Amino acid sequence: MKCPYCGFMEDRVIDSRPTDEGSAIRRRRECLKCLKRFTTYEKVESLPLMVIKKDKSRQPFNREKLLNGLLRACEKRPVSIDDLEKLVEEVESHICNSLQREVTTKAIGELVMSKLKNLDEVAYVRFASVYRQFKDINTFMDELHKLLEEK
Repeated sequence: MKCPYCGFMEDRVIDSRPTDEGSAIRRRRECLKCLKRFTTYEKVESLPLMVIKKDKSRQPFNREKLLNGLLRACEKRPVSIDDLEKLVEEVESHICNSLQREVTTKAIGELVMSKLKNLDEVAYVRFASVYRQFKDINTFMDELHKLLEEK
């Protein structure tokens, strides 16, 4: 770390502790040349997760947008908000752990549907009808038949 006073490149860490939020480490350092002390903060570098939409445009991943879509699919269903938040967290973790910085809406939708199917089948069909843009009753029935076959 470069000393802000004399520019010397070597120092020693006197004290380290987490910040109040726990999102960074506060370090007290002492320059080995001028012996002046200074504080630095160290935090995890996070790169934004980008979503590639159907029209090939890109936008940052928005967990609130995903949660709102799930809330609409689960309207008047016995699914708790805690369960939906957990589902969103699992999806976000899965995507981040894949180490991909960009992900398609198709991949997100398929992942959400696979998890939603186990949570509530009616919500799954609702979500699928919007996500897959069912054009008519036949595509809707095809999805229902797939669901019944899996049982």
